[in-house]
Amino acid sequence: MSIKPIEFKDGRLRMIDQRLLPTKEVWLEYTDYQEVAEAIKTMVVRGAPAIGVAAAFGAAFGARDIETVGFEDFLREWEQVCAELAATRPTAVNLFWALDRMKACAVRHQEQGLAEVKRLLLAEAQEIGREDEEINRTMGAHGEPLIPTGARILTHCNAGALATGGYGTALGVIRAAAAAGKVTRVYADETRPFLQGSRLTAWELHKDGIPVTLICDNMAGYLMSRGEIDCVIVGADRIAANGDTANKIGTYTVAVLAREHGLPFYVAAPISTLDLSLADGSLIPIEERDRREVTHVGDKQLAPDGIDVRNPAFDVTPARLITAIITERGVVKGDYLRGLRALAQEK
Repeated sequence: MSIKPIEFKDGRLRMIDQRLLPTKEVWLEYTDYQEVAEAIKTMVVRGAPAIGVAAAFGAAFGARDIETVGFEDFLREWEQVCAELAATRPTAVNLFWALDRMKACAVRHQEQGLAEVKRLLLAEAQEIGREDEEINRTMGAHGEPLIPTGARILTHCNAGALATGGYGTALGVIRAAAAAGKVTRVYADETRPFLQGSRLTAWELHKDGIPVTLICDNMAGYLMSRGEIDCVIVGADRIAANGDTANKIGTYTVAVLAREHGLPFYVAAPISTLDLSLADGSLIPIEERDRREVTHVGDKQLAPDGIDVRNPAFDVTPARLITAIITERGVVKGDYLRGLRALAQEK
């Protein structure tokens, strides 16, 4: 997959506007942290790993523009910058992981002077982006053996190159399996209300020449009942210590259907998506988004004026419904509490 949703070139952060795909490929350029924060909030860029990469660059831009002399004053102002970036999307833990990594970089190099700290922060953001694609390819290699030959795979939302620094998490595993000649077809849920499956996943896979069929969200159970799906693989926005996993709304429904039909349900996510500070999924904050995403598609109104609307962007799939969690450090099955902690502690 040649597409990468985020590029840094000539001092500017370039991001493909994912709101306009698949009909338009428009790249937007950003030079300050407030612009980047708005891009994350409005879903120009989305997907937990990609949000983390974008936030890292936003933090670097914010640091660059602070004019204080001493490090303590700089840090005080910069923490406000990072707080604004952190407030954009509450569920995706990669956002907070990336900002914490940037803060650690600044503190580690504070004795080298502010000019050098700012240079190193930009270099750190670039490294976070570079590492992400490498991590995804390693994750794909770990996940590929789980996929049977001739697999017909269902995926929900978009956990592909567009959601990451490149290659993808769930779609990274699918890409690796396709390269091994194992994939017969991928079924992509449309993923209401923001339609990441129909707009983004179907676009990516079609572009790659991987056979893909788009289905409405409420068609998955029917296809499972007919024996037309062999396994499910999704990404994640936050994974609690016990393996409970927050992902795009509708994922929990798919997991319940997979269990009913005896199908393996896999989660692919980098170590940075683990949040071992949370004992279980009930503690994961769930973002509620604008009602208009439900009542409209683009400018087309679908619902009556004044109707009550709920729009949680994520749900939580209990660990008991997950067959395995695939990371760049290996695959965990069964005792997620022990297995995830062990992987997180690896160096």
